[in-house]
Amino acid sequence: MRSALSLALSLAAALAASAGAEPGEHVSTLADQRGVGLTIYNTDLALVRDRRRLDLPKGESRLALRDVSAQIQPETALLQTLGSPERLSVIEQNFDFDLLSPQKLLQKYVGRDVDVVHVDPRAGARRTERARVLATNDGVVLRYPDRIETSIDGHLAFPSLPADLRDRPTLVSEVENARDGTQDVELTYLTGGLTWKADYTALLNANDTALDLRGLITLRNTSGTTYTGANVQLVAGNVNVVRSELQSAPKNLAVIGNAAARPSEQSLFEYHLYTLPRKTTVADNQTKQVELLTAPAVAVTKTLELRGAPYYYRSQAPDLGARLPVGTYVSFVNNGAGLAVPLPQGAVRVYKRDLSGTAQFVGSDTIEHTPKGETIRLHLGDAFDVTARKKQTEWRVLEPAGTYESAYEIVLRNAKTAPETVLVVEPIGGEWTILESSAPYKKSSSSTASWAIRVPAGGAATLTYRVRVRY
Repeated sequence: MRSALSLALSLAAALAASAGAEPGEHVSTLADQRGVGLTIYNTDLALVRDRRRLDLPKGESRLALRDVSAQIQPETALLQTLGSPERLSVIEQNFDFDLLSPQKLLQKYVGRDVDVVHVDPRAGARRTERARVLATNDGVVLRYPDRIETSIDGHLAFPSLPADLRDRPTLVSEVENARDGTQDVELTYLTGGLTWKADYTALLNANDTALDLRGLITLRNTSGTTYTGANVQLVAGNVNVVRSELQSAPKNLAVIGNAAARPSEQSLFEYHLYTLPRKTTVADNQTKQVELLTAPAVAVTKTLELRGAPYYYRSQAPDLGARLPVGTYVSFVNNGAGLAVPLPQGAVRVYKRDLSGTAQFVGSDTIEHTPKGETIRLHLGDAFDVTARKKQTEWRVLEPAGTYESAYEIVLRNAKTAPETVLVVEPIGGEWTILESSAPYKKSSSSTASWAIRVPAGGAATLTYRVRVRY
């Protein structure tokens, strides 16, 4: 069976040219292409604009456009002559995606005859028998004039390629052409298999007051074809589409770009459109990266935060945690040199240099599509040397029904050699009033109280407060 498929593969390669066309069919390949444009959305969707120069006869003819995306949505395809859209009209359109392979070729010959070539390995003599392919399920079943066999001691030879089996994804159209001569046409369609995303890296300075931010655009092409010298545009925003989602993994990685050649940006409807500064080839099964921005010395604010939960303000819960994590956050404003542009959604990975000068990974978070001037807040992890213990010290049920009064104690510990400020954030539901507090608090929203507690180096600080709530 292995040798049979080997010969089938050789035959498939030899006959690939004829696999792209049927008799009387005008075939267009990438050699006819005069330009290609891509608009890629960050939802596994892309708009392809494929321009080709064709010489079609007047009247009806059959046009086969090869090397289109294997994930084309054929119902979205639009073919027209540039400058004279009335010159060419489409009568019927078919997308042929049943591609030539040894197994496909064998399947197409079920119920048909093939030649089985037996070769004597010592003498090199060849002997040919005719057999009919009965089945190709988990192997091949052949009927000879005098027997049925399920194994092959030779090779299979096929007399021709089936007309409905092509070597490349092909869009076949029955067209009506108004006049003879060369014309430039554009095929526009939507396809899956092309995606992009933004990735950011940030390097914190020694005292956590600033970072150097770099943004990269990552393109992925698993659509089944290559787009050579393409004009690439990227749309950032949540575009509503009606389709099924397809996901594939890339195989290769390429990086392009420099500080002087970054994508330009403009508004498009309720989205943002980024245009790559130069043409680029997006190869099939490739990941390509392009620099989006570089912003040095962006001012940041680091905070340590202990965040509570609203459930224990309406129930009895004495022990709320003996070693609660204190979250580490950094925030900055999308403004200033290198920024002040709409930032596409993506992951931000943050690094910091150790005492030897080596950059170490210290955490990551994702950002949503962020307009210029907005604040970006990243949760990088939990502090190691700053911890908290929280307990409910009193609990009472009051009248009227749904009214509760409770008291709490929070002990913050700092094992560092420098003092730290911890922001204690408590979400409290219902109608609430803080009756007592050992430290000033801020009503940061209708359902949130917060305290900024200074914790000394190598020491502890205690916050106590009493709350009355009504639900």
